[in-house]
Amino acid sequence: MNSVKLSSKFQLAIPKAIRDELDLKAGQQFTLITKGNMIELVPVRSLKEARGSFKDCDPSHYRDHQDRI
Repeated sequence: MNSVKLSSKFQLAIPKAIRDELDLKAGQQFTLITKGNMIELVPVRSLKEARGSFKDCDPSHYRDHQDRI
């Protein structure tokens, strides 16, 4: 598990191993999501990078038609 320290300017440095694994670049933007006392950082990706992410998904059985009002 990696740990980081919050600076006096409220900044965090992401360890190199994680930057390399997620292919993060300087200036990358993130969405911050809070869940209770946790903070989740989600890299913002362009639509071009997301292309093909859902190619094997089959949405036909996600919800019954009877559930609709």
